[in-house]
Amino acid sequence: MMDPIFAIALWALLFFGTHLLISSRAVRPRLVALVGEQLYPAIYSVVALATFIPLVIAFAHQKHSGAMLWNLRDVAPVRWLVWLLMLFALIIFIASFITPNPGAMGAQGSAKNGVARGVLKISRHPGLVAFSTFGLAHILMNGFAGDVIFFGSFPALSIIGGRHQDARKEKQLGASYQQLEACTSFFPGLALIQGRQHWTSADTPWLAIALGMVLTALIVWLHPMLFGGHPLGF
Repeated sequence: MMDPIFAIALWALLFFGTHLLISSRAVRPRLVALVGEQLYPAIYSVVALATFIPLVIAFAHQKHSGAMLWNLRDVAPVRWLVWLLMLFALIIFIASFITPNPGAMGAQGSAKNGVARGVLKISRHPGLVAFSTFGLAHILMNGFAGDVIFFGSFPALSIIGGRHQDARKEKQLGASYQQLEACTSFFPGLALIQGRQHWTSADTPWLAIALGMVLTALIVWLHPMLFGGHPLGF
C-alpha cells in the first residue's frame, strides 16, 4: 500500500504540474493550434479533473496523516479568523462571476482600457484569491503534514497561476492589460491601500455578500455530514 503522505503529495504534484504544463507558453499555443481555441478549455478541464479527483480521493481516505506540525483547533481567535477567511473566500469567489477577471481562461476582448470595477478593485484575480484563502484557512485548522500538502496546493497553484495568467494576457491584450495591472493588484486590497484604486458604494457586491453568508451557514450545517468534524468546534 502506498504511503499516505506520498500518495497525497504525488497527486498534488500531478495536479499542480499538469496545470502549469498545459497552460505554459510552450504547450498551450500548440494545443490551441491542434484542437482550436474553443476545444482547448475542455481539454484543460478534463486533465484538471483527471488529477484533482484522485487527489481528493487520496486525501479523503488519508485525512490527518503524517506528523502534526501545529494544532490550533482549540484556539478560539484562530477559529474565528478561519471563519472570516472562509466568508471572504466565498464572497469574493461569487463576486468573481459577477465581475469576471479579464485574465481568466476563456476571457475575450480587451481589459476595457485598464479600467477596474467591483471586486477587481480588490484583486484582479478574485477567483484565485478565493482558492488561496480557502487553502490557507484550512491549513490553520488542519496541521497534519498530509493536510498541509493538500490544502497548500490551492494557494501555491493560485499564486503561480495568477502570475502566469498575467504574463499571457500581457502578450495577448498588450497595453490595455498592462494598464489594468498598473491600477490593480493580485494581493487583495493592496491597490486600495496604495491609493491606486478607490472603492465606491457602487463597487460593493451586495449579491455576493448575501449569497456568501447563506453558503457559510449551509457549510456549517453540512460540513459534519460531508467532511466530518464541526466547523464551530462542537
